[in-house]
Amino acid sequence: MDQALGPRKKIGLVAHDRKKADLIEWVTYNRQILTRHDLVATGTTGTLLEEALGVGIHKLQSGPLGGDQQLGALIADGEIDFLVFFWDPLEQQPHDTDVKALLRIAVVWNIPVACDRASADFMISSPLMEGTYQRQLPDYHSYIERYVTPP
Repeated sequence: MDQALGPRKKIGLVAHDRKKADLIEWVTYNRQILTRHDLVATGTTGTLLEEALGVGIHKLQSGPLGGDQQLGALIADGEIDFLVFFWDPLEQQPHDTDVKALLRIAVVWNIPVACDRASADFMISSPLMEGTYQRQLPDYHSYIERYVTPP
C-alpha cells in the first residue's frame, strides 16, 4: 500500500535542549524552503522556531510532557511526511523511551528522518521535497500474520 505525498509536505521539527540552537540556525538558513510546507513542532522548540521564522507553527506539548508521543501519533495517522529531530546522543534524557519510540514509529511508517544537520541538508535539498512521492506504508496483513496470528 502506498500514500501519495504532494509537493507541500508536513514537517515535524524537534530538538533537545543542547541542539535547539543548531535547529534554529538550520531552519533560518532553509527558511525559503520550509515556509512552503506545513510545520509542526514540540512545544518549546516550536515557540523558538516561530520567533526565528516569523511564521506560524503548529505546536504540540513539550517533548517530556507528551509532545514526542503526540508527534508519533501524527506520524501513524499519516499527518507527518518528514521528521527533523536534532537529538542529543551524548546526554541522557529523562524521556528517553519516548524519544526511541518516536524514532521507531518514524521508521515503521517509512518517513524520512534527519537526526543531524548533514542528513537534514541532504534531505531538504532533494528534488523529492518539492515534488510528489509515493511512500510505501507498512503491510498490516503481513504484520498480523507474522506477529499476531498464533502458529
